[in-house]
Amino acid sequence: MGRMAVDPREVDSQADLYELGLDVRTRRSIVMLALEEAFDIEFPDEVLKKSTFASVHNIEQVVEGLAKSSA
Repeated sequence: MGRMAVDPREVDSQADLYELGLDVRTRRSIVMLALEEAFDIEFPDEVLKKSTFASVHNIEQVVEGLAKSSA
C-alpha cells in the first residue's frame, strides 16, 4: 500500500516523490502524520497540496516554516 519503489534514505532532496511512487493516500496518512508527530506541528489546510509533498526539499521548507511559526 503506497510504498515507494526506492529506499527513501537514498532519495535526492529534489527528486519528484510522486514519480518514485508516493501517492496521495501515503502522503496524508503516513508522511504528514509522521512529520506532525516528529516536529510537534500541524499542517494547516492551505499547505495540504500536491506540491508541498512533491520533494524532500519542498517538505523541508514547509516543515521549517511551520516549526518557526509555532515556536
